[in-house]
Amino acid sequence: MPHLSPHDVMTMFMALAVLLGGAKLAGELMQKLGQPAILGEISVGILLGPTVLGHFHPHIYAALFPATGVAPIAIETITTLGVVFFLLTAGLEIDLRSIFRQGKSALFVSFFGVIFPFAAGFLAAGLFPKYLGASEGADTLIFALFVGTALSISALPVIARILMDLNLLRSEMGTVIMSSAMFDDLVGWILFSMVLGMMNPAARSGGGLKHTIALVVLFAGLTLTVGRWLIDKMLPFIQAHTTWPGGVLGFIFTLTLAGAAFTEYAGIHAVFGAFIIGIAVGESTHLRKRTSAHIHEIVTNVFAPFFFASIGLRTNFVANFNLGLTLTVIGVACAGKIFGAKWGARLGGMDNRSSWAVGLAMNARGAMEMILGILALQAGLIREQMFVALVIMALFTSLVSAPSIHALVSRRRTTTLKDVVTSKLFIPKLDSDTRHGALKQMCELAANEVSNSAERFLRIVLEREKVVASGWENHLAIPQARINGVTRPLVVVGKSASGIDFDARDGKPARLVIMIITGDNQSQHDLLADASSLFSNREAIEQALEANSFVELVAALNAPVS
Repeated sequence: MPHLSPHDVMTMFMALAVLLGGAKLAGELMQKLGQPAILGEISVGILLGPTVLGHFHPHIYAALFPATGVAPIAIETITTLGVVFFLLTAGLEIDLRSIFRQGKSALFVSFFGVIFPFAAGFLAAGLFPKYLGASEGADTLIFALFVGTALSISALPVIARILMDLNLLRSEMGTVIMSSAMFDDLVGWILFSMVLGMMNPAARSGGGLKHTIALVVLFAGLTLTVGRWLIDKMLPFIQAHTTWPGGVLGFIFTLTLAGAAFTEYAGIHAVFGAFIIGIAVGESTHLRKRTSAHIHEIVTNVFAPFFFASIGLRTNFVANFNLGLTLTVIGVACAGKIFGAKWGARLGGMDNRSSWAVGLAMNARGAMEMILGILALQAGLIREQMFVALVIMALFTSLVSAPSIHALVSRRRTTTLKDVVTSKLFIPKLDSDTRHGALKQMCELAANEVSNSAERFLRIVLEREKVVASGWENHLAIPQARINGVTRPLVVVGKSASGIDFDARDGKPARLVIMIITGDNQSQHDLLADASSLFSNREAIEQALEANSFVELVAALNAPVS
């Protein structure tokens, strides 16, 4: 029976220590510079891999990362666990209910945000397979399907971080982008699972491919229906009878490994099984946010850095860099995603500026494209030059999205809460202690101000509440909606002594309710950003909560931002 010799064990642990230590150090440095941690993690791999260390000190590189023996297999096992668990966290972020609750804007953005880049990549790869890096003897159809799929997936974690940094996550545009990115990831990974099945030599025959597709569809269907229901029923029992968080974490990671094993058996990669399990677990109403946070911390700080650092070990990024190919991949990827998502947003009723912002946000790629690239490289579908181009494209789009959106949505003069609030729209004591009752009273006041329908206002605001809860932390709620025909922003402020449940993350009832009604996206962005900045100041929150008159409220809104 093969086993690790003492030298193999030493080599393995030394290599892992260098990879993890270097990746975390570089990742932290990049975050200090305002860049994604993944950029630093990949950079360390490039420095330690054949590009730098292997080129200038080949003996040290060979000793640290041997190409033969048992040690490289052990290292490959750890990095495989890293990518499997990373797809678990990606699945946890998919909210199926949020996707299906969104209106036509998210539907159009999702559809065209997938179709355009998929079609662009499929056509380009089908017409010029050798130029775009197809391996010798690779099936042109499978290669074209891979390129189309790889260019259609967005990077959900990167997009969420960009929207949070720009104070756009709670806006209508932010929720449309997040729901669309979730849908794109879900569709993209389903498509790629089919491509992986087609790449499997055992599945290339008609019967084998049908068997693979049947198993994958059965697994996904059962996991997201019966499996999701069982998980939701089991989590409370596990949380009640095991130590926290160990019992729940053990249960979730066990399911992940089992799902990964099944999809690998079915003829596609283990990552798809982990992704589907993550969706099923994340859909449970009994999954605590702290548990999700623990999983995220473990994976992003331990397992994922191994994988992303190992990317640089797989090829020489200088020797395999092709400027023409890289520019082509970037151009096709950006054009397809930006124009597709932008057109979808316009068809969904968004204004031109917001539509461009949606396209730029959806264009952010990241880890997903790199994972797809590695799997295709391992399967012999693409050459190393195409792999390098995909990695550079993913990094480039992630880096340019945030500054592009910021330049687009920023204006010289922004609308602030203190510019809009009026004494006519201030309610010192709300009549109802329920969410529906409070919103009804506030919508009646706002609609009367602009001679509009209170029922229409209430219906749109309540629909918005179903999509994303408006409860903020520290007894604050900010319901909001964009309503066509409203020519100027309306801000209704209501106070409640007992508090009203608005599903805040900290569980505290809202004593201060600020309802924002706008007719355009830009004013909505401005007011939400102003609220986020203002109420990050503890003094401003306390002063606003204690305000019993309109003058005292304005004084709180004038509090200096820390």
